[in-house]
Amino acid sequence: MRLLRFPALVLITIAAGAGVVAAQPAAGKEVLTHEMLWMMKRVGAPVVSPDGKWAVYPVNEPSYEKDKAASDLWLVSTDGSKAPRRITNTNAPEGGVAWSPDSGSIAFSTKREGDEVDQIYILNLADGGEARRLTGLSTGAEHPVWRPDGKAILFESSVFPDSPDDETNQKAAKQKKDRKYNVRTYEHFPVRFWNEWLDEHQPTLLVQALDQSTARDILSPTAFAHQPGFSGSQTDDGVTLSPIFSPDGAEVLFIATTERWNAAFAQVPYRIYRMSAAGGAEPEAVTPLGAEYGDIAFTADGRTLLFTLAPQDAEVYHLKQLYRLPWPHAGEASRITRDFDRDTARYAVTADSKTVYLLAQDAGRENLYRVPLAGGTPALVIEPAVGGYTALEIAQKSTRTVMLGSYGSSVNPPEVVRIDLSKRTHVNLTRVNVALAANIDWQPPRHFYFTSTQGRNIHNMIVLPPAFDAVKKYPAVVLIHGGPASNNPDQIGLRWNYHLLAASGYVILMTDYTGSTSFGEAFAQAIKLDPLKTPGDEINQAVDEALKRFTFIDGDRLCAAGASYGGHLANWIEATTTRYRCIVSHAGEVDLTSQWGTSDSIYGREITNGGPPWENSPIWRDQSPLTYAAHWKTPILLSIGERDFRVPINNTLENWSALQRMHVPSRLLVWPDAWHWILKPEDSRHFYEEVQRWLGIYLNGEAQHGAPAARR
Repeated sequence: MRLLRFPALVLITIAAGAGVVAAQPAAGKEVLTHEMLWMMKRVGAPVVSPDGKWAVYPVNEPSYEKDKAASDLWLVSTDGSKAPRRITNTNAPEGGVAWSPDSGSIAFSTKREGDEVDQIYILNLADGGEARRLTGLSTGAEHPVWRPDGKAILFESSVFPDSPDDETNQKAAKQKKDRKYNVRTYEHFPVRFWNEWLDEHQPTLLVQALDQSTARDILSPTAFAHQPGFSGSQTDDGVTLSPIFSPDGAEVLFIATTERWNAAFAQVPYRIYRMSAAGGAEPEAVTPLGAEYGDIAFTADGRTLLFTLAPQDAEVYHLKQLYRLPWPHAGEASRITRDFDRDTARYAVTADSKTVYLLAQDAGRENLYRVPLAGGTPALVIEPAVGGYTALEIAQKSTRTVMLGSYGSSVNPPEVVRIDLSKRTHVNLTRVNVALAANIDWQPPRHFYFTSTQGRNIHNMIVLPPAFDAVKKYPAVVLIHGGPASNNPDQIGLRWNYHLLAASGYVILMTDYTGSTSFGEAFAQAIKLDPLKTPGDEINQAVDEALKRFTFIDGDRLCAAGASYGGHLANWIEATTTRYRCIVSHAGEVDLTSQWGTSDSIYGREITNGGPPWENSPIWRDQSPLTYAAHWKTPILLSIGERDFRVPINNTLENWSALQRMHVPSRLLVWPDAWHWILKPEDSRHFYEEVQRWLGIYLNGEAQHGAPAARR
């Protein structure tokens, strides 16, 4: 169950006038600025060709100016013999890159001139020239998958119910546009997701031959797709069925649910289904067990279906483990990753279909493991000293193992790498940001552990400011990650960037409190019936431990900051201690009950808190920060996106009302164009001008204008 997972938020911005004088860099180095981070080119994950000779990857070139950002595809040889080259040149990004079976062409989705929605394009790399548009659907097309013979493409679209062809969809769209009233009508939960109201559209699967101009919808005509609870998996990028072809191309497999409407009172179970690629038949369940499925793929020999599975029960969290199923379907699924207390983040199978390599997080790092396809305990292959691998690919038609990935850390922006298994290391195939990163005055995080009062081994990281001098005393920002089913990764990010926050002369302390992932399943599950108190206690214990270990931290100048679930914990700190001089809370809940009633997901909160709010669980009141508003004193900066449906604005307004009622120094930022994340560059810049001003007032004693003094 992962409904409570909230990614970390927003960019850190340091700009002139922000209220804190930036530290001086070490000789020959530069202090990280918002401009440096924002304008840094962003290298995406590689997709390796079946023959193992080439890899395609996206490069995003950001901009502060509206519509000036660009994202294009690049091609690089996997042996590094040829320099990377750009193969597309448009403003719109390309997504879902897929290689043809003969390694001669790629398919991808994008919106080019004349397109109102994304369509599928084919680019022949062997012949060169421009990409040609394959699809022309009014409902759009995405997630292309090549048929094994290379003569057709399977893809997804979002269509109106009872609309088996594009003409019917166009009529339905026109009727909706022409109606004289405007209303959203629902009979079942859910109704919202992140920042969007859900509507009547539903996912479907289509197949189009490369030599034809129209696609055939193979799923919408089925009775299966007409069940009221039918849907795909809801992801940050929309709903997807995650389709693939069977090895012989005769069937299509996908992940779906027919119980979507259970979301208000139960977990929503998914299954893997199979159906004829020609249509005309009803889908059949491949996996009878309802659970969370993902990453379905076949081995190169076509004899095994692989997938990740996380059970669904009364626990708040389960690890994704890797499973195998004989194909054609015979027998029961068996677990590959045995006795492995870590989440399978990504996996890839060797071309001989004998060995699986997988990535798993462990205490801020992301390591590479190996396990036989027949199953066993994964063995550690590479444990990078800092950071880790965030993507993994193995060529499926190469006579030798060609393994590619993305490698990065908090001081190494991600680059495409080739992994050398014999040497247990990697070599860069791209060096887009290597020189820039080498010129920044930053250091990898320092890791340390302590034993909590409950006997748990708690992992922590600290990040040091530029021109660090251990003799000096530095104020500290206690940065709290979101989630709770998340952690503090040693990776660079465009949200809560550790080094950008540290650049103004702060030590950053981060704690992987109870409920965090990458420390085993039981550790993540232990937050059940204790959503805020123990994590909050552990954050305070981490501060105590850091002050013992690191004499350069000034224990009298502390600020706590968090976003999403980290914002929840920041509000809990407001309610339960006065040791911090100030707090920053973005998208944080203050009342568990009102958060349950207005969020886009609710049942997972009942599992965490011991039942619905009207039953007997005391958690709903005892661990709501608002319960203790009479004792609030610490100055707090509140921030919220007006379009946030995960932690809706009402919780921030409740928080603000209580703060003002109790005369607590406070400042409220409401972002009309933002949702759970602040994504617009100038909004981000101003956000952290506000954050740095707040830190400057309360940690460095800088002048403030018009704000009341804190009541201590």
